[in-house]
Amino acid sequence: MPLRTFEYMTDKADIINKRQHCFASEDLVPHTYIHTGMAKRTVSMQVLLLIVHGILVPASAQVCSLLGQPAFPSLSAERDINIGAIFSIHRNALLKMHNYTSKPDPTTCASLNLREFKFAQTLIFAIEEINNSRQLLPGIYLGYKIYDSCRSFTQTILSGMALMNGYEDTLSDTSCFRPPAVHAIVGDSASSSTIGLASVVGPFSLPVISHFATCACLSDRKRYPSFFRTISSDYYQSRALAKLVKHFGWTWVGTVRSRNDYGNNGIAAFEEAAKEEGVCIEYSEAILNNDPQEQFLKTLEVIKKGTARVVLAFIALGDFLPLLKVILQHNITNIQWVGSESWITSRTLAETKEYHFLSGAVGFAIANAKIMGLREFLVNVHPDQEPKNELLKEFWEIVFQCSFRYSGSDGCTGSERLTELQNEYTDVSELRIANKVYTAVYAVAYTLHNLLKDFRSSTNSSKIGWPIPQMVLKYMKDVRFTVKTGEKIFFDESGDPVARYDLVNWQPAEDGSLRFEHVGLYDSSLPSEHLQVNQEHILWAEKSGQLPVSLCSETCPPGTRKAVQKGRPVCCYDCIPCAEGEISNGTDSSDCFPCDLEYWSNERKDRCVLKVVEFLSYTEIMGMVFCIFSFIGVLLTAMVYFLFYLHKETSIVRANNSELSFLLLFSLSLCFLCSLTFIGQPTEWSCMLRHTTFGITFVLCISCVLGKTIVVLMAFRATLPGSNVMKWFGPAQQRLSVVSLTLMQMIICVLWLTISPPFPYMNLSYYREKIILECNLGSALGFWAVLGYTGLLSIMCFVLAFLARKLPDNFNEAKFITFSMLIFCAVWLTFIPAYVSSPGKFIVAVQIFAILASSFGLLFCIFAPKCYIILLKPEKNTKKQMMRK
Repeated sequence: MPLRTFEYMTDKADIINKRQHCFASEDLVPHTYIHTGMAKRTVSMQVLLLIVHGILVPASAQVCSLLGQPAFPSLSAERDINIGAIFSIHRNALLKMHNYTSKPDPTTCASLNLREFKFAQTLIFAIEEINNSRQLLPGIYLGYKIYDSCRSFTQTILSGMALMNGYEDTLSDTSCFRPPAVHAIVGDSASSSTIGLASVVGPFSLPVISHFATCACLSDRKRYPSFFRTISSDYYQSRALAKLVKHFGWTWVGTVRSRNDYGNNGIAAFEEAAKEEGVCIEYSEAILNNDPQEQFLKTLEVIKKGTARVVLAFIALGDFLPLLKVILQHNITNIQWVGSESWITSRTLAETKEYHFLSGAVGFAIANAKIMGLREFLVNVHPDQEPKNELLKEFWEIVFQCSFRYSGSDGCTGSERLTELQNEYTDVSELRIANKVYTAVYAVAYTLHNLLKDFRSSTNSSKIGWPIPQMVLKYMKDVRFTVKTGEKIFFDESGDPVARYDLVNWQPAEDGSLRFEHVGLYDSSLPSEHLQVNQEHILWAEKSGQLPVSLCSETCPPGTRKAVQKGRPVCCYDCIPCAEGEISNGTDSSDCFPCDLEYWSNERKDRCVLKVVEFLSYTEIMGMVFCIFSFIGVLLTAMVYFLFYLHKETSIVRANNSELSFLLLFSLSLCFLCSLTFIGQPTEWSCMLRHTTFGITFVLCISCVLGKTIVVLMAFRATLPGSNVMKWFGPAQQRLSVVSLTLMQMIICVLWLTISPPFPYMNLSYYREKIILECNLGSALGFWAVLGYTGLLSIMCFVLAFLARKLPDNFNEAKFITFSMLIFCAVWLTFIPAYVSSPGKFIVAVQIFAILASSFGLLFCIFAPKCYIILLKPEKNTKKQMMRK
């Protein structure tokens, strides 16, 4: 890369002073700042070089002459204030091997890029439009200097330095006081070359405003303090692409990128956004247009072996073309392409019929616009406007396939008409990027207009003051305006505009080419949903109306959850059914969620349903059986009661204390009926009633049996000579004992109900899938006190009856009481472990069974023998038979 190096032929001390004054001036942009890769070299090193050189050269020199070759613009027109521009008008810079024995020839560029040439003409059109305007920069004419970077990083840097310094062969001491060569630079189209340009120009505060450099890295204000752009940053495009891929349900994609700053930074931003959206990348390939054929074949092989049907191509158009040619050769057609704005609106690709496999491609493009008058301006371009300009002649030869060097059929006459051509240059239906060039020029013009307006107001003078780059940069940060297309332009703190994209879909046209169909948009300024898609109008790959599926694993249906496969991305997973009591009601759920306590999962595990409520009801078989036995018990008790009542004057009834017998039969009826309180849905009243009635009725029953047992014992004692025992346990004492013993149980029940009564309770812990409705005991002490008191009376009764079992009466009732108490105690001793271990409604069934079994035991053991004598052996129902020994 040649540097500006000057030979000084004057007095050493004088030239040093002049040189120091020259570099101290604010009006001169220093000449010695170069960019090699991403590194910078400071001005002080070059100043030292010049000082040392000035000491060694002869003192007779008066001017500085340039060593090397100046860089000249491809198109230029100098006026009051000039705007610089750099476009990749040619696609390639021809590299030459230098022998270092002579000065290198100027770089030669090849392959004219019609789109970039149209960008250059759009800039000229915008400048001419501004110059013809009376509202914008009145009295001031803008000029331009347009350089060709030839898609070369080196040429971009050389062009940027030439725009800063000018391109004179000599430099005198008066050069330090001239205005800057340009006040702003528009360009370049590629991100990598723009990064180098912004790095070189940034330290000198010369604004660079790009129309097509989208790399998100350029938003770094510390590294690129003077950079602006009228196109959105790839940060927004990458996030928009991630949202687009997620919108269509593609969670498994491949990526192909340009191996430069544009592709690397774009895919890096996409990967970050895709991770947030739950999208995985199967592979990421990088290519460049000058790669060997083997690299493109390798990339194609990766695409073919991949399982992802969707491929995101975040790639520059020039890098994409060689890959497309390889894909065409191998006839790969089953890929759904997603494109970045660099190629998704390329007419070159769309009008090449061989690239029909791109049909169905979707991607984001810069919003389209119409620029009135631009087509007329473009078709009026002619080599005769600048006869010495070789670029215009080359353009004419390319578009008309002729030559000015020949005559005849292959020669250019100059009479050819651009209006008759339909190519990328003359087509104004897609002015997405050209509009950004147009906008960039107006941004510079409005900045200069505001700056000069304020300058004149502050000095109260109509004299034009030439602004310095620092002032232009300051005013450009705050510029706000609306162009003729209706778009409002302003820059944020990073120098970026609002991100707006059109979602385009490539669909076949009637002539076999592809057309761009607008099917949605992305606008970062919208308050809620930035992405809007009209999916009904999209045509997918292979002209299919079906949305392509690109997944690493099949979608997990509701009722299952994703389990990531070991060593693979999160998008590759197995579907695991949810556990009992857990659900997932959406597809591809990462977790199963437990149901609330009162709910349980259905069979498909996709919905929570109310748990089955379990309690012993009257309608189920078990409840019906208990009800039947309860009523049978009551019926039998009533029959015995009436039988005893009809034979109350007989000896067997009178001998067995008829009063206690009738009371015992009444209490047994209550015992049979109290079992019914345990059946049905527990309520607050039923819970209190079932336990208290059970305790009181059974104590009443046992009290009667205990009284009958004591009467037997007392009767035996009364037959002994001189015994007067019966007077101490007569009918009054018997009634008092029954009342006293029952009252004690009633007191225990009242205390229980007062302190902590039983209450209805939903047991959710015993069964996970059921709700057991049961009665919580409230105070367990109260329950066991009631049961223990009943058991104590039973044991006393059993002991007394056991002692009286061999008394010498012909009919000894104590034997039957002993059997009844034995059954009673056995039932309730068995009840305790069964009660503790029984689940759900069976605990209630155990309790009812114990009540009925003990009640039937008392009824049959005590009253069955008496009924047998009354009904079947009436001859034994006499006093004589009762008194026989």
